[in-house]
Amino acid sequence: MTDFAVSVPPWNDIWQLNISASATISESGSVVLPTEQGDMIISVYANAVRFQLGEQRTYDYKMIKMMPVLAQVDLVSDAEHTVITSQNITVNIGHHPFTFDVIKDGRSVQRTPNDGHFVRQFRIPPMAKLQEGWLCSFDLFSNEPVYGLGEKWGRLNKRGQLVRSFNHDALGVNAEISYKNTPFCWSPEGWGVFVHTPAPVTHSVGYALWSQRAYGVLVEDDELDIFLFCGDSPSEIIDQYTQLTGKAPTPPDWSLGVILSKAYYKDVPELLETARQVRAQGMPCDTITLDGRAWQDTDTRFAFEWDPKRYDDPAEVIAELKAMNFKVCVWEYPLVSEQNKLFDEMAEKGWLIKDRRTGLPFRYQWDISAFGEVLTPLPQSGIVDFTHPEAYEFWLESHAPLFELGVDMIKADFGEQIEDPHMIAHNGECGTALHNVYSMLYNRCVYEAAKKYCKTGPFLFSRSAWTGQQCFPAQWGGDPQADWGGLAANIRGGISWGLSGAPFYATDVGGFYKDTRDSELFVRWTQAGVFSAHMRLHGIGQREPWSYSKEAELAANKALELRYKLLPYIHETMLQSSETGIPVQRAMVLAFPDDPAAWNFEDQFMFGDKMLVAPAYRPGGKVEVYLPEGDWVWFETKQAFAGGKVHRLQCALDQIAVFVRKGDVIPMTEAREHIDGVKIHELPVSEWAAK
Repeated sequence: MTDFAVSVPPWNDIWQLNISASATISESGSVVLPTEQGDMIISVYANAVRFQLGEQRTYDYKMIKMMPVLAQVDLVSDAEHTVITSQNITVNIGHHPFTFDVIKDGRSVQRTPNDGHFVRQFRIPPMAKLQEGWLCSFDLFSNEPVYGLGEKWGRLNKRGQLVRSFNHDALGVNAEISYKNTPFCWSPEGWGVFVHTPAPVTHSVGYALWSQRAYGVLVEDDELDIFLFCGDSPSEIIDQYTQLTGKAPTPPDWSLGVILSKAYYKDVPELLETARQVRAQGMPCDTITLDGRAWQDTDTRFAFEWDPKRYDDPAEVIAELKAMNFKVCVWEYPLVSEQNKLFDEMAEKGWLIKDRRTGLPFRYQWDISAFGEVLTPLPQSGIVDFTHPEAYEFWLESHAPLFELGVDMIKADFGEQIEDPHMIAHNGECGTALHNVYSMLYNRCVYEAAKKYCKTGPFLFSRSAWTGQQCFPAQWGGDPQADWGGLAANIRGGISWGLSGAPFYATDVGGFYKDTRDSELFVRWTQAGVFSAHMRLHGIGQREPWSYSKEAELAANKALELRYKLLPYIHETMLQSSETGIPVQRAMVLAFPDDPAAWNFEDQFMFGDKMLVAPAYRPGGKVEVYLPEGDWVWFETKQAFAGGKVHRLQCALDQIAVFVRKGDVIPMTEAREHIDGVKIHELPVSEWAAK
């Protein structure tokens, strides 16, 4: 992040954008406003307004899946003002400097900040062209909350924060940096803002060093392309955003079962013995994962090759796992070791990201300080160029033998490595211009491979993500520290990603980093993981329940059994998410937009429409939960609780604080060890009623 972004910017009135002539309506129906920086295009839709200015990108990354229909507008424009009017939206534009006020159905939805200054008219320019890119600012009411902006580990309400939309290999969940970002946010006041760009975006969300009463957006791109959504509720705004950038298809039924993983199973005997133990112990589980080092030779990866030193016959291994009713997940990343012959083959064809100084493949060197005792140092590698049509097709088709062998799922790791400004792609983009969107291109390729070749339905886990990647489900929150803070932050990251239009998410149950053998932490993480779209036990060290303690095994297995009993409800919720864009895990502000008191309780959430979950984030089992107005029932005990107040509970190790409104019905089925071969909608259903 530049010093410009984190310090007090040296704003100056001369930077402000001015309108240089009266407006006209183009043949397409958009409004054209001449400025000293070129023509501004303003497009009005039924529930949104789009502002475009600057040099348009020639390469379309297809982040927008479906454009809304333009509204017919009337125009009144003179030297000082422009008024654009459609059936229900009015846009008032001031010319010197550029200002705006968007009014829908008689209500001002969003406008230029009225943040005055002794020296100049506006503390932050309403709109300006800077050396770094474009600046645009929006108004914030006092204490108005703002949500979204991707997977972030801190407060869900971004008010007061400086947030950077820039994908990182974050190496944890303890800072602002994260793996999944999108420049889309919204307010319960009825507006949402989406910056359509692959470039980095800095968001000053009432950040006091800029302005505590304005939302400033710095877009590091030659093009400014901003959508302003107008909605009556948060769910309506998320629906509008996902109509634009794409809805997430419903994942296959088997993906709702438990996914078991470890970094990593060192050889075939350990892998198969673990699978046998899962079945012998009666642990509910559907998928087992071969992480990177579990099936690839680290020195020569990644090349779709099974490590010949450990796998004489991969088909036999997969067949044995299948015989135990396991689905199989394998790991990949979009880099090819220079020690593999595939590197030279792809380099010769121009299928790797190049170094624009030499025209040769860029050789990516890993920062080995991040590995230490934990991970194996990785080889210098080339990066697959997914903007090259032939490279894209080659990578996609290279998955076919894996799926033919019986692999069901890909864990698409990494994707944050377009870091050097000298990296250049086939489409001419380089450095930061390609950095964020690269992960979306990579995961689109892998998802399309699964869609084309996987016999059991397309599904993948991706760690890095950008705008539109909700269309390639699902994502997981990488690398949480295996402690109580890691648990809380990992859950918040998933909820924040859900508030950003991506409905399906999983945590690393038990924590990824370090093997603490904390039985209570593992149980509480397992319980929280039950109430997410997908559920994976993963980390450095064993994550099988019996590996902790007998008490932990009993409590964790009870939670896993509940996961399978809830399959009809989870499936019903996921269908709803695919249709609306609303996440499976719903922050209180999304679930209860008319109850501002609920919004501050960010460590609890709704799981679908009917289940309120308050995970235990501290040792000892003490839980504080706010129940909105109405009568509620503790799911486990059916004990009645009054709404509109905070309750303090003491949960035994095998108890989970989950509540259902009185009168609501939860569809459930019997406990089972796996879903393999069963359609969830065909399972026998009994109704659990909150009476």
